[in-house]
Amino acid sequence: MMPLCDQATAVRALVESTDPGAVWAVGGSEGPHAGSDGEHPADTAFDVDGLAAVLALWPVIGSLVDEGALRLHTPLAAYGDTAAEGVPAGTTAHHLLTHPGGTAALTHLTRLAEHLSGSPIADLAATRVWHPLGMTGTGYTDGTLRAPLTDLVRFLCRLLDPGDPSDPAGISRAWTTESLRIRTGELTPARGLLWDPAPHGVWTHHAPQDGGPALWVSPRHHRWAVLLPTAGRGAPRHAFREAAFAPTAAV
Repeated sequence: MMPLCDQATAVRALVESTDPGAVWAVGGSEGPHAGSDGEHPADTAFDVDGLAAVLALWPVIGSLVDEGALRLHTPLAAYGDTAAEGVPAGTTAHHLLTHPGGTAALTHLTRLAEHLSGSPIADLAATRVWHPLGMTGTGYTDGTLRAPLTDLVRFLCRLLDPGDPSDPAGISRAWTTESLRIRTGELTPARGLLWDPAPHGVWTHHAPQDGGPALWVSPRHHRWAVLLPTAGRGAPRHAFREAAFAPTAAV
């Protein structure tokens, strides 16, 4: 894998040639190595609603698992009629977390988290994840999740340096390790827990629409990347990932 300085140069060249208005950053557990953060006020909050599944729902579910309130392979019916409403008999949280797309699984997971905790998902994410991590600019505005680039960097750095289940800053090492591995056996598409595998030992989550925001993380290589494309003019995700993580530059 190419050195981080070369990686940053390759990513910058790609973005400047394809989508110079994009918001992006690449880095490691110690922080960003390059990005567009200097081009916007630090408190500028961008539309990251396409990433809500991993920025809000995924860490909240992880916190419920860590505290023993939720078991991934227990049928949802065990948690009451509300938790199991609208899902086939025998459905578990693991089934929903590894579902290959669509909003229905996320809706059921959100209802499950809110049912088990008694709080809305926005409040859960804020109190259990965002505020403890210092992501004070992240939150829902008129139903849309928004976050500054600095908060996304905090989140990604945490994924490379997670804590233990008792850590009040959320996102434990156990939950991250369990999520960023193949959880679907021989089935295709292969999936982790709300994260998808990609080449070069990378895990990704991105908005379902083309040109939407995307996150990448590679614990193996201690790297992460984030891309928030300009609306309607996104740099190709695959090219961005290759520039950020491939063993040799591919721009």
